[in-house]
Amino acid sequence: MNVKKTSISDIKAPIKKEMEQFASFFKDAMKTKIRLLDIINRYIIKRKGKEIRPILVFLSAKLSGEINESTYTAASLTQLLHTATLIHDDVVDEAYERRGFFSINALWKTKAAVLVGDFLLSKGLLIALDNNEFGQLKVLSEAVREMSEGELLQLEKSRKLNITEEVYFDIIYKKTASLIATCTQLGAISAKASESDQQKLKKFGEYLGIAFQMKDDLFDYEKQGSIGKPTGNDIKEKKLTLPLIYVLKEISEKERRWALQIVRKHNKNSQKVNELISFVKEKGGIAYTSEKMIEYKQKALDILNEFPDSEARESLLKLVDYTINRKV
Repeated sequence: MNVKKTSISDIKAPIKKEMEQFASFFKDAMKTKIRLLDIINRYIIKRKGKEIRPILVFLSAKLSGEINESTYTAASLTQLLHTATLIHDDVVDEAYERRGFFSINALWKTKAAVLVGDFLLSKGLLIALDNNEFGQLKVLSEAVREMSEGELLQLEKSRKLNITEEVYFDIIYKKTASLIATCTQLGAISAKASESDQQKLKKFGEYLGIAFQMKDDLFDYEKQGSIGKPTGNDIKEKKLTLPLIYVLKEISEKERRWALQIVRKHNKNSQKVNELISFVKEKGGIAYTSEKMIEYKQKALDILNEFPDSEARESLLKLVDYTINRKV
């Protein structure tokens, strides 16, 4: 029997109308009189991706109350911030492609990409101020701080190659889960949910975000490209993620020196990187990370199950499953 896989369309079903209206709302938020910026913004809108973050805002609002104008503001804030950080990430990583499209820095060079990212961030802040959403602005500003700290912490630890499991979870909370937690918290705030429900949904977003990032980290070891091999991009960029962190803790000192030598000195050598990937799999790094991801998935589901049954809750449950079963 074939089991139908959950799609983003299935997840959006209870908020289909709101997401359609949001597309127009977000397009208006990106408007500018500067021709170059307008061209780049239209390119960004065209390749907008799955819009997971606004979906989370709307579903969290619907779960805990009524979607209203404040919810659209919250969804715009989070999407603008997310888009700005992706653009800046591509500059930092010198990445010239994202989701099969050329990145902004590939098409318009680094200077324009940095400035566009700054523009989008400032637009988010102004939307919050123009709508007197000072509470939303505070929550979002904290997320910006957390994300910046997370990226810098990863940079610092990557140089020394001394990331522990505890530090790893701190990094992925800050750089990924903090914004997802902001989406679910802002959705609840916009719907005037109780303080208790706001905190529950924030925690739900945190657990979902951690599971989401672990899935991304597993892709580096498991995802099959056009030549049927894992990408190994994290190793090539000297980033230690949980599969390797776990194995480094479990192996002998001699094996540890060999593994770290590949990350330090041979991280651009595809053969050596593939040897390390195979070693991590053999020593249980993938299995351990998958187990941890399932733990966080269950924590997220446990929180959702505290809420009454509804279309919104059902969609959020589907979104949790989608997060850890996705192929990209």
